[in-house]
Amino acid sequence: MSGRFGGRTLARAQALQLLFQADINNRTVEEVLSGDYAIGDGPLDPFGEELALAVDSHRHAIDAVIRASSASWSLSRMPIVDRNILRLALYEMIEEDDVTVAVAIDEAVELAKAFCTDESPRFINGVLGTIAKDMDAGVDVYEKARQTLRARAAASYDDGLSGEADAADSAPIDDAPISDDAAE
Repeated sequence: MSGRFGGRTLARAQALQLLFQADINNRTVEEVLSGDYAIGDGPLDPFGEELALAVDSHRHAIDAVIRASSASWSLSRMPIVDRNILRLALYEMIEEDDVTVAVAIDEAVELAKAFCTDESPRFINGVLGTIAKDMDAGVDVYEKARQTLRARAAASYDDGLSGEADAADSAPIDDAPISDDAAE
């Protein structure tokens, strides 16, 4: 990995590794950082640490956007690395003003090429591209996710399927922290 990544890309790869460790161990990134953790290249970059913590703090809201945008793939069916690359990219796309949407998508695809299956870059690009189109059109992707997931939940309930949802795919919609702006 060291010859492949440098600078902010390396920091993103390290953030991905922290997010992966948190996800696989059902812990927060803060809990991972307080114990033993593995980073593939050198010491942990401060930007990588900051990014992982920020993504983790927005995880519920970001997961709602992923769930709403990838109807044919539940979060629990997605490979863990793919899911965390999507989280990382979406955080940067939605919450970071100094990172363009195109850069966030390109970085995500590069991480997918390095860490995922052959199909993952295309899948990740497709999900992020769909969300980017909404953002370009001025859509509040958090609100769209809430509405989409509410409609799906109502349809499932109406169809008698309410008990079949995976816990990771049925996390609360309304009480998820959306952004720091929502709290004001």
